[in-house]
Amino acid sequence: MVEEVQKHSVHMLVFRSLKRTHDMFVADNAKPVEFDEESHKLKMSVKLHTEYGPGLHMPILKGSLREKGSQSAVDAYGHKQYPANQGQEIESLVTGTHPYPPGPGVALTADTKIQRLPSESAAQSLTVALPPSLSRIDANWTSATVGDIYRHAGLPERSQPPGSSLAMMGAGATKNAAMMAKKAPTMPKPQWHPPWKLYRVISGHLGWVRCIAVEPGNQWFVTGSADRTIKIWDLASGKLKLSLTGHISTVRGVIVSARSPYLFSCGEDKQVKCWDLEYNKVIRHYHGHLSAVYGLDLHPTIDVLATCGRDSTARIWDVRTQASVHTLAGHTDAVATVKCQAAEPQIITGSHDATIRLWDLVAGKTRVTLTNHKKSVRALVLHPRHYTFASGSPDNIKQWKFQDGNFIQNLSGHKAIINTLSVNSDGVLVSGADNGTMYLWDWRTGYNFQRVHEAVQPGSLDSESGIFACAFDQSESRLLTAEADKTIKVYREDNSVTEETHPVHWKPESIKRKRF
Repeated sequence: MVEEVQKHSVHMLVFRSLKRTHDMFVADNAKPVEFDEESHKLKMSVKLHTEYGPGLHMPILKGSLREKGSQSAVDAYGHKQYPANQGQEIESLVTGTHPYPPGPGVALTADTKIQRLPSESAAQSLTVALPPSLSRIDANWTSATVGDIYRHAGLPERSQPPGSSLAMMGAGATKNAAMMAKKAPTMPKPQWHPPWKLYRVISGHLGWVRCIAVEPGNQWFVTGSADRTIKIWDLASGKLKLSLTGHISTVRGVIVSARSPYLFSCGEDKQVKCWDLEYNKVIRHYHGHLSAVYGLDLHPTIDVLATCGRDSTARIWDVRTQASVHTLAGHTDAVATVKCQAAEPQIITGSHDATIRLWDLVAGKTRVTLTNHKKSVRALVLHPRHYTFASGSPDNIKQWKFQDGNFIQNLSGHKAIINTLSVNSDGVLVSGADNGTMYLWDWRTGYNFQRVHEAVQPGSLDSESGIFACAFDQSESRLLTAEADKTIKVYREDNSVTEETHPVHWKPESIKRKRF
């Protein structure tokens, strides 16, 4: 027969559980915790290394501290004690075997002492022994700071050179006088640039104009379009000189060689072509891309061609033999732009996976991957004089330093899909976007001094106002843009304005925030 379970109220069950718990652990609570000296030593050594490790091997000026006798005691943790009742300076020592910072500095000798930082008990005793000027309590300061303890002990603070801390110690001033005066951050004023104005519109293509390049002699320029043709135009008059047919899909990139009479083009038909401009025909094909080819660039000093495309790779070709030298794999989405330069790193790519990669051309491997952008990187530009470059993305335009890709600053404000970037020697950076807007920036400060949004040409839709490519001519006096309304627009500086009529409206923040 099943025995009935006795029922209790919830109140009784809870208190019964509490009583049992108390009976179980009462012996532990009543028993005092034993002091483990070894564990305490380990804890203090870890704490000292964490807090003061960077400053333990800083050199001390030998003549700035008075020697003390050998009567100073050593505490249980191996640190020097700093008695407060004796009016003597503390023995100062230097650890480590090299000067700090690296490079030429204070050489270590047999007379060099080792610097030890105060233990907790010594710091407390030093607080009691501080002079009245430092130990008084006011509304804004309730206790002696670590810096005051160090200065009273004859030790420099980690954030200051030995000379400055010793000078402040000798002055014996108050806490406010002991603080280092910091220079207020200042923003450089941007250089004044004259505004640019539209002075010519060139029509002739039957589709979106996707790419543009100016030849080294500055006599003509070339454009590639969605109408599958490549057209060569006279730069001075804007008249059509030649049309080249051969691609069977949109032409996405063109570039003219400065080392040979060749024109290179690539397109969405997976083809990369080399055109001989003396015969106006294709003389070489570069086969290897598995999908549309979005961009190309020529190396400035060797006969090497770099291309990139929708197959998530960039490829390096030998111009003469048509051989594929390297396949630069690593991006996880389409590679939208590629740039070459003579110095290391020689290849830079921007991709729809929101990363920029700097490649070692010799090894064919990634040197640095920049992941600061949050959206696809469609445009890159290298400064012609500075060892820097810029990248364009819908989130920001970012500037970087070679060779490790160190971040410089953001150029914020162009809230659109940026398709193209171009910069001249005067420091004028141009960004063109999908919505037809073109922003002009001062390279050094990131100041946006002009915004341009030209109307689309008659016969085009309002949505066809995108800017796909832009380039300065060789004299840098004209700016050419390739646009979605099937035209090429030519801009030049407005010589009728001066710095007085169009002043720089520069209102910098106290500290410019560099958001990554």
